[in-house]
Amino acid sequence: MQQIELELAGGGVLTVYLRASLDAMPAVKQRPLVLVVPGGGYDHVSPREGDPVALQFAAAGYHTAVLTYSVGEGAQNYQPLRQLNEALALLRQNAGEWHILPDKIAVCGFSAGGHLALSGAVLDIPGETAQQRPNAVILGYPVVTAGEFAHRGSFVQLAGSEDAAAQQVFTLEDKVNSDTPPVFVWHTMEDKTVPVENTLLLLAALRRAGVPCEAHLFEKGAHGTSISTAEVDAADPHRAHWVALCLEWLAETFDFHLGTGETGG
Repeated sequence: MQQIELELAGGGVLTVYLRASLDAMPAVKQRPLVLVVPGGGYDHVSPREGDPVALQFAAAGYHTAVLTYSVGEGAQNYQPLRQLNEALALLRQNAGEWHILPDKIAVCGFSAGGHLALSGAVLDIPGETAQQRPNAVILGYPVVTAGEFAHRGSFVQLAGSEDAAAQQVFTLEDKVNSDTPPVFVWHTMEDKTVPVENTLLLLAALRRAGVPCEAHLFEKGAHGTSISTAEVDAADPHRAHWVALCLEWLAETFDFHLGTGETGG
């Protein structure tokens, strides 16, 4: 697997992991890509939600990438979203050389990274005339709303202010529309950091807009459990099923079926 690291404007980093394109495996000359966006409350970028997640998708045959984006004061002025936009543009610009299917790029975000991933699908960057959008969105316990059930710290970082009106610009449930790409989302009922209502509000918005979506709510589990294995210090075999469920959903969404020997173009 080839690793490429690219610097983004404002101090961001895009780390790309490319599966080999080999004549010995002609059925998979080109592959979809999953861009992983770790969480951290726009205060830090959690390593538990980066490489461990990317490797799950790589093992299933996908190219993968991990986005390290600006946090703290650097999260203001839409900087993380600008970096995500730049990352998507780079992936599509290099799709031919890297054997990526440019119309089959998913973003996979967790917590505040889920907010950033979903923002990439529904939030406009002021003054940006050629904004890139993902083709599918995967979310784990995402920050969605700046309202009653907000993870307030995330919105303070984004807005650079305690002012509710300034934070409301970054709420996402009211920005979903019929152009929003398909969404897979999971959450735990016990999450006290980012309440499950964030996902419920998102699901209601997706349903109203007619956006294809799949959701899984697990009874047990605190916030931030990533892939729910011992590696990320959150082992739970039941909750870890989200990975397999997501891979099945993404294979159908992207028509990418390595197990059958058939893949869509």
